[in-house]
Amino acid sequence: MTPPTRLPATGERSGAVLARLQLMVTRKLDGLLQGDYAGLLPGPGSEAGESREYRPGDDVRRMDWPVTARTTLPHVRRTVADRELETWLAVDLSASLDFGTGRWLKRDVVVAAAAALAHLTVRGGNRIGAVVGTGAPVPDRTGRWRGGAPAAGPGTLLRLPARAGRKEAQGLLRAIAGTQIRPGRSDLGALVDMLNRPPRRRGVAVVISDFLAPPQQWGRPIRKLRVRHDVLAIEVVDPRELELPDVGVLPVVDPETGELHEVQTADPGLRRRYAEAAAAQRAAIAAELRTAGAAHLRLRTDRDWLLDMVRFVAAQRHARTRGTTR
Repeated sequence: MTPPTRLPATGERSGAVLARLQLMVTRKLDGLLQGDYAGLLPGPGSEAGESREYRPGDDVRRMDWPVTARTTLPHVRRTVADRELETWLAVDLSASLDFGTGRWLKRDVVVAAAAALAHLTVRGGNRIGAVVGTGAPVPDRTGRWRGGAPAAGPGTLLRLPARAGRKEAQGLLRAIAGTQIRPGRSDLGALVDMLNRPPRRRGVAVVISDFLAPPQQWGRPIRKLRVRHDVLAIEVVDPRELELPDVGVLPVVDPETGELHEVQTADPGLRRRYAEAAAAQRAAIAAELRTAGAAHLRLRTDRDWLLDMVRFVAAQRHARTRGTTR
């Protein structure tokens, strides 16, 4: 197995890695995806455009009744995408993201996804901002605090104001990449709620996380966010979170609590139960996001994350062109 490639967190080397990452994103995405609309995807907009015949999946709230009456065929009114809007990222950097057995660590995929989103949204005067959450110190079995003194609140939450321009976007990415991952888990629900306060005009909100927190913690905040914004949920997954390899006794450390467990992976029954539980967990995450009305993109540490993102956005653009949104 190829050891994961780690993205340095700070220093000049980190800046060089971010520069290479931005170059890779630019080469892949330029000419394919537009960045002068409301974020990653061309938003529905608010200005009235031309009418066209109704197709299954169209929003009935956009019915053009005068044209429908004249032609006796149902028509919907197209809208022109709003420009110079804001895209906000909710970036979860809990301790569980500091893990990876594929080509990347999950943390690296988070930073890379943020870089791709920044590239797609800064053109045309669009602004991009972010809220970043990382874990709070947690006590071990002896009652001592790991990672320093206890922090107030459910982890550390950082707000990076929305600004326009490539220079500002690069500064935002450096701040995300330089965020120190601390033991413990940030409150994903509280992180998403930071995008709800204060209320903002319609735009795009992107939540990047492994979504390992219970769905009841973050489901309602995402549903609330979806009322005003187009929401994209990017789920970052490592293959070892889906199935265990047969490697004998495997020491496993919980990155959020530091607890050590030894797992006998040679037991086929244990591997089967693990895979079933993992599949049920991912199905519950997908169902919660679907209920919230969020677009759902899953990126894996053992796959070409950029290619997966391009395919996803191309499919979304095709669906919007045909009159559907999902």
